[in-house]
Amino acid sequence: MDRIDIHVHVPRLEYSEMVSNQTAESSVVIRRRVEEARAVQYRRLSSCGLYCNSQMGHKQLKNICAMTRDAQNLMRQAFTKMNLSARGYDRIVKVARAIADLAGSEKINGQHIAEAIHFRNNLRMV
Repeated sequence: MDRIDIHVHVPRLEYSEMVSNQTAESSVVIRRRVEEARAVQYRRLSSCGLYCNSQMGHKQLKNICAMTRDAQNLMRQAFTKMNLSARGYDRIVKVARAIADLAGSEKINGQHIAEAIHFRNNLRMV
């Protein structure tokens, strides 16, 4: 499980959620957003001979994954408090980069880092 970058706990649906008229985002819309994010990744990484964020090494992360000051501060805190290894740090940044790509953001911000940390912490909750 430690080699998997994203861990998500999916809770059981309540009856009221099952019968609700509220519609969720369609698979078509989600697929389009994922395809756009993958195209962005390919354009960003093709000059390095890569095609997606997961292939980046630490050096490429440093050169390619620009972070806002908030994101840098949050990563610094997470690195210390979570006792992250270099591999753990890189994985969080890669996931945050993917989250930023899905959001259409050029830079990784604090919210992207927080979400990536949350996905990593789900490992400990399962």
